[in-house]
Amino acid sequence: MNAPSESLRNRMRSMPSIAVFRSPKALSVEVLAGVITTLALIPEVISFSVIAGVKPEVSLIASVILAITMSFLGGRPAMVTAAAGSVALVVAPLVKSHGVEYLLPAVILAGLVQIVFGVSGLARLMQFIPRSVMIGFVNALAILIFMAQIQHLVGVPWLVYPLFVLTILIVVVLPRLTRAVPAALVAIVVVTAIVIVTGMSVPSVGDDGSMSGVLPGLTPFLAPINLETLQIVWPTAVCIAFVGLLESLLTAKVVDDLTGTGSSKSRESWALGVANLFAGFFGGIAGCAMIGQTIVNVKIGRARTRISTLVAGATLLLLVTTLSGVMARIPMVALAAVMMIVAITTMNWGSVNPMLLKRMPLSETIVMVVTVAVVVATGNLAVGVAAGVVLALALFARRVAHHLRVDRALDAAGSSVRYNVHGPLFFGSSNTLIDRFAFAQDPKSVVIDMTHAQIWDASTVWVLDAIELKYRAQGAAIVLEGLDERSHTFRSRISGHL
Repeated sequence: MNAPSESLRNRMRSMPSIAVFRSPKALSVEVLAGVITTLALIPEVISFSVIAGVKPEVSLIASVILAITMSFLGGRPAMVTAAAGSVALVVAPLVKSHGVEYLLPAVILAGLVQIVFGVSGLARLMQFIPRSVMIGFVNALAILIFMAQIQHLVGVPWLVYPLFVLTILIVVVLPRLTRAVPAALVAIVVVTAIVIVTGMSVPSVGDDGSMSGVLPGLTPFLAPINLETLQIVWPTAVCIAFVGLLESLLTAKVVDDLTGTGSSKSRESWALGVANLFAGFFGGIAGCAMIGQTIVNVKIGRARTRISTLVAGATLLLLVTTLSGVMARIPMVALAAVMMIVAITTMNWGSVNPMLLKRMPLSETIVMVVTVAVVVATGNLAVGVAAGVVLALALFARRVAHHLRVDRALDAAGSSVRYNVHGPLFFGSSNTLIDRFAFAQDPKSVVIDMTHAQIWDASTVWVLDAIELKYRAQGAAIVLEGLDERSHTFRSRISGHL
């Protein structure tokens, strides 16, 4: 069977989930993408459960709940949400120092914070994250995914390496022959079958954690309900909320770019809060979007609708409860090889192209490199993005501040002076504005023309007030003219009160 036509891919890009059921071909793409995404989820969720200090089956069931809930409520179709590593890193210190019983109240509080964040519309703040930070986020993620797989290729039986090569060959070569079935899914099934039939002894999914196949019940609320508990859990809860939101909203933006479609960031935010509330009561672990698995779903599986993530959640539930024995036999090397391919395709190679780097502003490149470096050094995507945003803002303010220009012109008689101010005025530029005026040499008539300038903050108003006061102290008459309506209104409201 040939690859899906361009027209089919275009229809799928904008096709609602219900409409997919009318196209068997599109439906099969969504279902198969969900299955391969499930297989990519399992090893990471199990590994993250160890970091968080909870049982593997608890994280797996929480991931089922998160995936299914977000399939119905989420604002970004085809984005995979599960028990993620970034959240595991946040909750681990709480579990270690106070016990797993404090995890549930922390997750509940985090879910409520996320709901408030989404309902209040604060998700719109995502538009202020620069593209250089976004590229750094994606590149850092690719590096982390790749590095996380290396452990499965070091200190292992030699039989692992032929299986690794076979997996890579299938994933790379099969799409050139057919795209009817995801190559990654074929590779995992083939390699797993070889291991089971031949009885090879290689590391498997089951080695990373027990697979009991028993569903956990509702999590009992064991922590005391008092102010002390709130004092213990609120710092962790706030971190869970904002790390989860940041990773989910950034992932949604990446998927928007990959699919050429939009998403509701506010809906995604409050839906994540609701999903975490549900997941919290089945083990207490929270989650957020998992960009690596989302890339598997969207890029490798070519999914575009909520059906893929619903299938992923349902398949994971089936594997955990009924097919836990089969799931435990999947070789880790097959999953590692697939995730390495994902990492390579996730990397924005154009951003490190020497020809492009020569054209890009140096500040943009510095922001991208710092974002990547901080993420890789800390293993925390949220910390790296925060560092990148702060640096980008600082460099932007510095660059804009240098666009301030003040021209001084005396009239023919030398009895009046006019200053023409050009550029945006804010704390970064206005702090040096006062140094542009020759107070001692100027005559008694001063005009400051602001036609080509704009006032953006209180710092500028304070500086302009200081300039006026200084001239008047010398007995000069000063006129400030040319302000646009917004700047004039802003200055009038606070001038003289600073």
